[in-house]
Amino acid sequence: MSSAAAGPAEPSPRTVVPMVETVLAFVNTRADGGGRQELFGDGQAFAAWLAERDEFGGEFGGETVATDADAAAARELRDALVTLLLAHSGDEGSLGESLRHAEQHLRRAGTLYPLATVVTAGGVELASPQAGVPRVFGTVLAAVTTFAQTGDWGRIKACRNPPCHFGFFDRTRNGSGLYCSTGCGSQVSMRNYRRRQRRGSDAPPEA
Repeated sequence: MSSAAAGPAEPSPRTVVPMVETVLAFVNTRADGGGRQELFGDGQAFAAWLAERDEFGGEFGGETVATDADAAAARELRDALVTLLLAHSGDEGSLGESLRHAEQHLRRAGTLYPLATVVTAGGVELASPQAGVPRVFGTVLAAVTTFAQTGDWGRIKACRNPPCHFGFFDRTRNGSGLYCSTGCGSQVSMRNYRRRQRRGSDAPPEA
C-alpha cells in the first residue's frame, strides 16, 4: 500500500520515501551478470521474495502463493519498469520501440490491477483492492503512481552501466545522476576511453 497523506511538509527530493523503496525493491530483483541472482525465476522463488519483503513491513499483504506463471508476469512488469527507469537515465537503448512496448505493457497492467482510492480523515492513499499476486502488482503500481504525483518520478532511475541497470534514487541536486555508484561510472568512463584509444590506433597515418 502506498500512501499520500495530506498535512506533513513534503520530503526533500533527495529523501528516499517508502514508495521509492517499494519500487526499487521490486525492480532490483534481476540477475545482472555481476553477482546478483534472479529472484523471480519461478513461483517458489517469487513467493520467497514476497515472504522476505513482508517480514519488513507487510506491504504486500502477507503470505502469498505464487505460480511459475505469476513469476513470469512479475518479470514482465519488472522489465517494463526497468525500461522506463533507463529512459530516465537517458539510456539510448531503452528509447524508441523498447520504451513504447514498456509503456504499452504498463497500460495493460493498469487495467489488470486497478487501484482504489482510500479516503480517511488522516489523508488519501491508493491501494489494491485485490488479493494474492494481483495485490502485489497493484501495490507496486500504487507506489509508482503516488510517487509520480510528487513530480520526482524522473529521479527513480536505472544505472546506465550495462549489464548493471540497478535501480536507484538520484539524490543529486539537479537530478543529473546516471549511475548507481561511482564504480559503475568509472567502468563506463574506462570503456569509453579504451574505445577512443582503439579508434585512434585504427586511424590511417598522416601523409
